[in-house]
Amino acid sequence: MSKKYISEKEGRRLICEIGRRMFAKNFVAANDGNISVLLSPRKVLCTPTGTSKGFMEEEDLIIIDMQGSVIRGHKEPSSEMKMHLEVYKQNPNVSAVVHAHPVNATALAVAGIPLTEPILTESVVVVGEIPLAPYATAGTDEVADAVRPLCKDYNGALLANHGAVVWAEDLMKAWYRMESLEQTAEIYIKSRFILGKANTLSTEDVSKLKKRYDIK
Repeated sequence: MSKKYISEKEGRRLICEIGRRMFAKNFVAANDGNISVLLSPRKVLCTPTGTSKGFMEEEDLIIIDMQGSVIRGHKEPSSEMKMHLEVYKQNPNVSAVVHAHPVNATALAVAGIPLTEPILTESVVVVGEIPLAPYATAGTDEVADAVRPLCKDYNGALLANHGAVVWAEDLMKAWYRMESLEQTAEIYIKSRFILGKANTLSTEDVSKLKKRYDIK
């Protein structure tokens, strides 16, 4: 089955909507974060650099090619688009990438703690295991290098001392994964480090969930 691509009109609408949600939920501050979606095998609609995700207009968004060059738009892409493009190149099933700095997930990233324990049925089904990508200097190819080994086997990653990134087959699914990731991170921190106890699902429980929801 061939991949279905979103229309540019719908892509612009959804990226701005997700940006507002990110800002409202305190997943980003100032001009943090970035969002992208594939329009075709060679065109990516994305957020520009230096723009608050909570106040974007559809005309602010730009279209770049798979090398990161601007095809259409008056602004420049974030240097972190290198990470987005790497995800697209490595995983042919992915059509959307969302990067943000949600407080709890980022706290785990700063502490060097991956979110891989199966503590919630929802996190197993929606997000899966979220590993920790090694620290990479912002704005360099190191960021893409850090996520490269994770793109095929996971649905996202914590970025050491940076934030979180998720990817999916469509924009809303990617956004829901970011929401679920942050909720799981908050519950994990409160149960493991405040209450001092986090009961994990057994291997059998996880296997049953994956079979029930046809998760590989």
